Amino acid sequence: MALVKSNNYEKKRAQQLLRALKKLFPHPKMVLKYSNNWELLVAVVLSAQCTDKKVNEVTAELFKKYKTLDDYVRAKRIAFERDIRPTGFYRNKAKNILTSAKIVKKEYDGKVPNTMEEILKLPGVARKTANIVLGNAFGVVEGIAVDTHVKRLSRRFGLANEQNPEKIEKDLMRLFPKKEWLKFNHRMIEYGRNYCSARSCPKDHPLHRFDK
Repeated sequence: MALVKSNNYEKKRAQQLLRALKKLFPHPKMVLKYSNNWELLVAVVLSAQCTDKKVNEVTAELFKKYKTLDDYVRAKRIAFERDIRPTGFYRNKAKNILTSAKIVKKEYDGKVPNTMEEILKLPGVARKTANIVLGNAFGVVEGIAVDTHVKRLSRRFGLANEQNPEKIEKDLMRLFPKKEWLKFNHRMIEYGRNYCSARSCPKDHPLHRFDK
């Protein structure tokens, strides 16, 4: 992903924002609950257009019923759709997850692929999902996951002016050092959840001085 250099003012402002986020959230972590890399992939796919809280409620039962990758390979689509229905868009999510299970078993020896090129071949996996899985499962950081929180707050704070997630990702990648990319996503999610949601963002929220 080719990057365009940012000017010194933009970078300085981004670093100030990053320091403020670090102060608020010194130890950010993944909110989705999982016990292995495949479950992480499933949870992230389910999180599209759904809150992490609801996903965790659904996967608490889902991961008890489907304990291994083979359970997903053998799963019946209709039954699986019922199991994940509360997360929304359940038909498409079920199709993507169950198809991915077969691909992972057949082509990757039952292991979630650990490169951007390979993981993007799985149905329903775009860069956001890929960045989250690669970073949290393997420590492979190739970009910044742009979910709804990151997209909204990046525009609010003047870090990006684009609507397209991949273009926003490029803007963020040139503003922040690579070592910060993974936790930057977690911190922005925490900030959106705790202080500045889409529905409610008070004028005096802690980082209001960065509002554009």
